[in-house]
Order: sequence, then structure tokens, then C-alpha cells
Amino acid sequence: MAVLVALGAFLMTLAGGWTAQRVTDRRHLVLGLAGGLMLGVVGMDLLPEALAAAGTRVHGVPAALLLFVGGFLLAHMVERLLAARRAAHGAGEGDDRAPEVGLTAAAAMVGHSAMDGVAIGASFQVGSGMGTAVALAVVAHDFADGFNTFTLTRLYGNARRKAVAMLVADAVAPVAGAAASSFLTIPEPLLGGYLGLFGGVLLYLAAAEILPEAHHEHPARSTLLCTVAGVAFIWLVVGFTA
Repeated sequence: MAVLVALGAFLMTLAGGWTAQRVTDRRHLVLGLAGGLMLGVVGMDLLPEALAAAGTRVHGVPAALLLFVGGFLLAHMVERLLAARRAAHGAGEGDDRAPEVGLTAAAAMVGHSAMDGVAIGASFQVGSGMGTAVALAVVAHDFADGFNTFTLTRLYGNARRKAVAMLVADAVAPVAGAAASSFLTIPEPLLGGYLGLFGGVLLYLAAAEILPEAHHEHPARSTLLCTVAGVAFIWLVVGFTA
């Protein structure tokens, strides 16, 4: 049952990536929406789950929040190091976006989707009611995952075929995670720490890369509305599946 439900996540992920591909003539709107989706996922989904699972305090601060800040700083350092390396090898000014950052971010999305699949499988082991609730939450927000995976990969200058490959990997990941859930047991504190770290990375990409790029050439009201719509969509998904 868990694997069958994960197939729904597979289809929703592909639908999100397909949507991102079809609206390339409105790139600023796509980026604005992607930024809003990522902001909503971090603030309304990842951080609450991370705090619930890894709320142990380290010197007065929840461990999940420390890892959240660490993820933000890690993404910033990796991007700066790769950009500096490209500049040292003769990349032109304004061409400092390292494709490796996009691929790494997309790979993190794939890893997160695999963890979603594990969550589906584990919840069905608890009971069918719990499994159904978790499955609905995962399937609903996997549209945003597919949309963001494709958008992130392309934003950093990777070829379309690489973006499609990462999208397919992201779609397959929940199915693989659900299948593996019968053999895996992930400690809750470890899962919470991972969610905090991943949330920090996503927030950096949304705030420092995607949203500034969305408003760079088209500082339009419609772009801002797309960002707000992305946040509102995640809010609705979280509310309906809570």
C-alpha cells in the first residue's frame, strides 16, 4: 500500500516539473512562484517537523534551529567557493553561478523526496489512518518539489536534459523510499536534524538566489503575487493535511 501511494507522489512530482518546463516564457513568474513555494515549505512544513523531532536544546538553542542556521551558512559557503573557483578559471563577470550548486540543490531535493517515501512507509506500519494522513501531505506538496527541482537545476545554467534527469530522480525517490521503509528505521532526532539542515539550505536558495533573480529583470507586481501564491499554496496544503 505504501508503494502504491508513493506512485501518486511520483506522478505529482512529474506534474510539477512539467509545469515548470511549460512556462519558460514567463521565467520571472516561475522563479517568483518557486521562491514562494520554497519559503512556504521551509517555514510551514520543514521547521515545525524538525523542531518536533529534534527539539533538544544545545546551549539554550534547539538543535534543529542550530542545524537550520548551519544549512543556510553551508549553502552560502559552497556557492561562494564554487563561484570563486569558476572566476579563477576565467568565467566572465555575471557568469558566477556554478552549475554544481544547482545539481547539488536538486540532489538534496531528491534525498528529501526519498525521506518522504520512508515516512509514508513508516506511517503505514503505525496504522492505515496515520499512513493515509502522511501520504496525503506528501503527495500534495510533491508538486512543489518537482517544480522546484526542475527550476533550481535550470536556474544555475544546467542543460535541460540534466534538469529532466534530476526531475525523474526526484519522482522515483519517494517510491524507492517507501519500498525501503520496511528495512529502515531512522531515529527521530536524526530525522529532525536532517530536516533542519535541509530547511536552511532551501531558505538560502530561495532568499539569496531565486527571489532576487525573479525580480532582477522583471520587478513586476505579478512576480510578487506569484511568490505570495506559492506561500499560500503550501499553507493550504499543510492546513488540509494537518
